[in-house]
Amino acid sequence: MIHRKAREAGIVKPTEIGLLFRVFDRTQGFNETPTEQEARASRIIANYTAGIMDEQELIALSRQAVRR
Repeated sequence: MIHRKAREAGIVKPTEIGLLFRVFDRTQGFNETPTEQEARASRIIANYTAGIMDEQELIALSRQAVRR
């Protein structure tokens, strides 16, 4: 899932993909639905493409639900 989202966003470097996979794995919730996983993957990619490239910061931000 995160790989597909990364490709869609134009992220293809192995080091970037590795970072995104680690963040995705470390932010996994208990009994997450596929919809929740998709939303989390989108948040990770959005944060990364917004310029947040620090792994710990990505983890912290990506665990937070989007507030509207």
